[in-house]
Formats: sequence, C-alpha cells, structure tokens
Amino acid sequence: MLLEPATRELNSWIEIDLDALDANVAAVRAAVGPRVEIIAVVKANAYGAGVEGIAPALERAGVERFAVVWPSEAIALRQLGVTRPIVVLGHAFPRDAAAAVLHDIILTVNSSELGRALSEAAVAQGRAAKVHVKVDSGLHRFGLDVEDAVALAGELRRSPGIEVEGLTTHMANADEADDSFAERQHAVFAVAAERLPWIPYRHTANSATALRRAELRYNGVRVGLALHGVLPPNSSSPGFRPILSLKARVARVAAVPAGEGVSYGLTWRAERPSRVALIPVGYADGWQRSHSNAGAVLIHGQRCPTAGRICMDQFLVDVTDVEGVAEGDEAVLVGHQGEACIGADEVADTAGTITWEVFAALQARLPRLYHRGGRVANVVTPPGLQIP
Repeated sequence: MLLEPATRELNSWIEIDLDALDANVAAVRAAVGPRVEIIAVVKANAYGAGVEGIAPALERAGVERFAVVWPSEAIALRQLGVTRPIVVLGHAFPRDAAAAVLHDIILTVNSSELGRALSEAAVAQGRAAKVHVKVDSGLHRFGLDVEDAVALAGELRRSPGIEVEGLTTHMANADEADDSFAERQHAVFAVAAERLPWIPYRHTANSATALRRAELRYNGVRVGLALHGVLPPNSSSPGFRPILSLKARVARVAAVPAGEGVSYGLTWRAERPSRVALIPVGYADGWQRSHSNAGAVLIHGQRCPTAGRICMDQFLVDVTDVEGVAEGDEAVLVGHQGEACIGADEVADTAGTITWEVFAALQARLPRLYHRGGRVANVVTPPGLQIP
C-alpha cells in the first residue's frame, strides 16, 4: 500500500524511511572503514523511531551489534528475533543475570556481586556469559576508575563461565565545538587498555566521536543519532538522510475575529481576522509544551506558525495566509513537504532542547509506518488502532 492512502484516516503518525536507514548504515560504514563494527544504539524505543520496525531493518542492513541501556530492552530485541550480539550499556542488577545468560545478552559489569551472579547463572545453564567492563575516564556517570576496572576485570576473568570480551568508556563532550577533553579521556582509557591487553574488544565512540576522531573508533562505534540521518553538532556530514517524519491531518479550520484569543490562557490573539487549523498532536505525543507560540508546521508546502499553547493532545496554527486549508490536509511537523523542510534540529532549537530529546519524546501512541520507495513495508500501531 502507498503511504498516502494508509495515512488518510490517521490523526497523526510517524513515517520511517527504511531506504534512508540503509543509506545511513552505508554512510557510517564508509566513514569509519570496513574493519570497524557498527554498534547500532536502539535504546529508548530506537530514539523514538520504534524498535519493532528499526531493529530488524538494521539487522538486515548488516550492523554487527546492537546496544541498549537496560537489560529489559535487550530481552525485547531478542523477542523481536534479533540474533546479533546485544550489549547493555547501563546498570544491571544481579537478578538480571539468569535472563542475560539465557538470552545471550552482554552486560556491562560494574560489581563483584553482578559478576558472581552471572558466573553462577552461566554454570547452571551450561553457557558462557560475555561481559564488558566500563572505565570512567572523566564523564563520571557510569563505570569504574582504572584501578577498580583492572581489578574487576581480573576477578571476572577468573570466574567460571565468564568471558570478558569488551572494554569501554564514553566521551563527555563529543559534540562540543571544542572536544579536546576527549584526548584526556583517551589517555585514561589507554592506560586501562594497556593493563588489560587480553580483553579483545574495545569501543569508546558515539556518533560524533566516530565521525570526528578516527583514533577512538577501535573495534566498534556506537551510533544512534547518525542512523537517524541527523548530523551531531560540530560534525562534518558523510551524506546522511533523515529517516523520521512526524505528520498529522488538520482536524478543524476555524475563523478567529480580530482581537480574539486561542488555546489555554488565550496567549495568542488575532491581530486581524484570522483562520486557525487544529493539529492533533500534543505534549502527550511528545510535542513539547515549549513549542507554545513558537515554531511552525508545513501545510500546502508553506510554514504556518504555532498559535497559542500546546495542549495535551492538540495545538493550533495560523493558516490565514495559506489558501484553501481544509480538514484532512496533511501537516508536517518534522520532515519535508514539497520543497519546504522542518528538520529535527530546527524543532529542537525552537523547543530549547536537543535533537535527541525531540526523538526520544515521541510516544508509542503515535503509529509508525515504515516504508521503502513510498510503499508501506511495516506498521507498528498502538493498541486499538488499525490501519487499512
């Protein structure tokens, strides 16, 4: 089915371009080289793109590994049929050990207690548990200092059923104009790596670091934003294509006399006889309230400014200067319409936030349509919603 008929009776939805996703995997591969693995970061519902549709497509596109932040996200990937290695980058509890071993999930181990639980689970199940150890090189968020990381790695190495596969860290200012702190972090990581030469797999780079610093690519790069086709700040483009569009259908067009206000608080008032269009997306969908009286959407290929406050489920835009706007017309909040475009980075600037939050805020009640060549390839909908 073509996209337009599939969305004709939807109030709001997300479109994911799988052809662009494939192109972004290829662009990352070209940028980092064939010897560096792509670790696709699909935490937080694949940065809002929907893990159910994104993860299988990434596996088909040839990424070598996946990364998430919690064990539950890793188990969900296995339940989707993902077969590639999955690394949990964040904290896990000893109670997560048995499931991690059962589902062949790689945990980042930060304590002897978790190591012992994994060892016991691996022995009991007759399996090997691969683990990674994280060095806190200066971000001071998660991980261990060099001495503790070396000691824990050695303890894990001596534990039955444990294979210490990876050593990792995370950069603190990868997308800042001055990312020179990465050199200090690299020096700390290099000390740990020199003391742990027997650990075979090393990864330190997110999207920005992967693009900017070849010396930090090591065996694999952890890319999330880059796969969305959005360039991290202060990075040079390898030819990414945005994969995500957020769209809606105009739910109502109403006349507003001069001097009248609209939406909660009546913070926008018509300076002339005006027309406003109702857009059925709100902060319950992830469209932040900070867009109130700010930013625009595209209707008929023209920018229509936000009028008034963002509500939980809807907001208004001023369509006075756009001819013929009617109920059912397509409105683009993120993406292209004709020659016009509103990028996720622009949306983030308007809301006073970052692109990552714009994506991660997108809620599951928005149906997601995955397409190739303009034809729907897969659909993920919230409970109770059917797409013809």
